[in-house]
Amino acid sequence: MEKMELAGRLLEFLHESQTAFNAVEVMKKELLADGYKELDGEAKWSLKEGDKAFYVKNGSSLFMVRIGSEPLVKGFRMVGAHTDSPGFRIKPGAEMVNDGFLRLNTETYGGPILSTWFDRPLTLAGRVVLKGDSPLKPRTETVNFRRPLLIIPSVAIHFNRNVNEGVAIDKQKHVLPIMSMAGKDFAKENLIRDLVAEEINVASDEILDYDLFLCEAEKGIVMGLSQEFISSKRQDNLNSVHGAMEALKAAEGGSGIRIAAFFDNEECGSRSKQGADSVLLANLLERVYYSLGGDREGFLRSLEGSFMISADLAHSVHPNYAEMHDPVNRPLLNKGPVIKLSANQKYTTDGDSAAAFSEICRKAEVPFQTFVNRSDLAGGSTIGPAASSHLPIRSVDIGTPLLGMHSVRELGGVDDHLYLVKALKVFYEEN
Repeated sequence: MEKMELAGRLLEFLHESQTAFNAVEVMKKELLADGYKELDGEAKWSLKEGDKAFYVKNGSSLFMVRIGSEPLVKGFRMVGAHTDSPGFRIKPGAEMVNDGFLRLNTETYGGPILSTWFDRPLTLAGRVVLKGDSPLKPRTETVNFRRPLLIIPSVAIHFNRNVNEGVAIDKQKHVLPIMSMAGKDFAKENLIRDLVAEEINVASDEILDYDLFLCEAEKGIVMGLSQEFISSKRQDNLNSVHGAMEALKAAEGGSGIRIAAFFDNEECGSRSKQGADSVLLANLLERVYYSLGGDREGFLRSLEGSFMISADLAHSVHPNYAEMHDPVNRPLLNKGPVIKLSANQKYTTDGDSAAAFSEICRKAEVPFQTFVNRSDLAGGSTIGPAASSHLPIRSVDIGTPLLGMHSVRELGGVDDHLYLVKALKVFYEEN
C-alpha cells in the first residue's frame, strides 16, 4: 500500500464527505461497488460466513459487517469512529436581509474554533427531506453544492484595534455568513429551499425540510517540505472512518464477526438514536449474531471474547504551545497511532487493552505513542466510554495525532494514515 496514493484517497473522501450525511452516502456507493449488501432495518436478517454487509441509521451513521470463520464462538472485532465534525447548522427560515446583505442564520454545532471559519470560501451540504408515499416515510437525498457560496468576513482592525490580543466572538452575531447583496425589494422567502431544489433537480414544493451545514469549499492538500502533512477539513474524525473502512475492506481471512461502527453526533455528546451513547451498537451486534443462528446465551458469552478499538484523533505536541502537554507523554505527527489514557475514564484504555493494541502495532510493524493530558488540564472524551457503557467488552482508545483539532482545517500526517490502516488491518485479520 503506497502512502501517497492512500493520502490522495483520504483527501478525496474528506472533500466529498462534507457532512455526516454525505459521508454515509459516499461510503454506501463504495461498499456496494465492493460487493457489500445493505441490510434493511425492518427486514429479518440472514447472514452466513463470508458475507459482507452494511447497515445505515438516520442516513448519518453506518456499520460495516464482515462475517469471518467461526463467527458464533470467536467474538466481535470492532473499530468505532464518528462521522460528524464541529461547525454550523443552518436554522429554519435562515434568510436574513440587513443593510443590503443577505446572510444566513446559523447555530453552532459541537465545539468549533470559531476564528478559523472567518474569511474562507464556504459552501452548503447535507440532507434534503422530500415528500414520500406516507407522511411517516419521506424520501431523502444528499446535497453538496461544492461551489463557494458564502463567507464570514472579519471586522477590520481599524474597528477593533485589540483584535490581535484576543476577542470574544458572539455566536449569534459575528459568525453569520454573507451569501449575496440584497436590495430592499429582494425576495428572500424560501430562497434556500428553491436553491436546494434546483441543485438536486426536484420541484421546490417537494422539499419538506433539510439538514444543511456550512462547509469549507476548498479541497484539502498534501503539503510540507517533504510532502509529509495533510491539511484538510473534517480530519477529526473522518481520518479514522476512512482508515477503518480501508482496513476492513482489505482484511484477508480472520475469524469472528468484524465490525466498523461509524456513529454520528459525537461532537455534541453522542446521545442520539444514531450516536454511540445509545443501544444502537448493542442491538446491531445482537441482530447480526442471531442472524447467524446464535442465541442470547451464546451472544453474551461471545462478548467476553470481543475487543473494540475506539479510533478518534489524538493531540500532537504543538511546538508553539509545548507547555500545554504532559511533560513525558508527547506524541508527534508521523510517529504512529497514539494510545490515549485517562485515569478518570475519559478514555476506555487500561493496561490490558493498551498492551493488546501495542502488540497489534508490533505485528503490523507500526510505531505507536501514548497520550495523557497534563494533570492540571481537563481533556475531552470520545465514543469509547459512551459505547462501552452499553457494551461490557474490552476496549482501547487510540487515534492518529493532529494539530489544530476542531479548526475548520486541521493538520495531520501522511505516514500516520498509512500506519493506522496497517494496524487496523492486522487487528481485523486476527484469529
